[in-house]
Amino acid sequence: MRYLHTMVRVTDLDQSLDFYCNKLGLVEVRRTESEKGRFTLVFLAAPEDRKGAETAGAAFGSRGAPLLELTYNWDPETYTGGRSFGHLAYEVDDIYATCDKLQKAGVVINRPPRDGVMAFVRSPDNISIELLQKGEAKPSAEPWASMPNTGAW
Repeated sequence: MRYLHTMVRVTDLDQSLDFYCNKLGLVEVRRTESEKGRFTLVFLAAPEDRKGAETAGAAFGSRGAPLLELTYNWDPETYTGGRSFGHLAYEVDDIYATCDKLQKAGVVINRPPRDGVMAFVRSPDNISIELLQKGEAKPSAEPWASMPNTGAW
């Protein structure tokens, strides 16, 4: 058995792509539109997983690197989420630089990286995203060390 992808439903595809690609740094590797099914699927990969994802050819999943599948249904729906889903997690080279970049782009840091290891943000559709420092924890640093949690994460 091998992990392939996680699917999340999004209500505004452009807003979601801005968050996941422009702010978080994921890369679109494949897109499928179904007129009959009235949906668009957009598959995203972390930059380090891009090569493996682009060599995969399956239309509805990956046979290469793990992916995030954004599902946009053309007919409006209201989605409710629960804590049972949990979160997506991505390893980053520099937790402080990543959080600073996201914050400057208008993303709320719900759980700041006070420990130099872990932070949480939310997508426009309230999907929790955990950011984890690659390798050893970074030394505690301001403004993160004294920043309180904001909202739910």
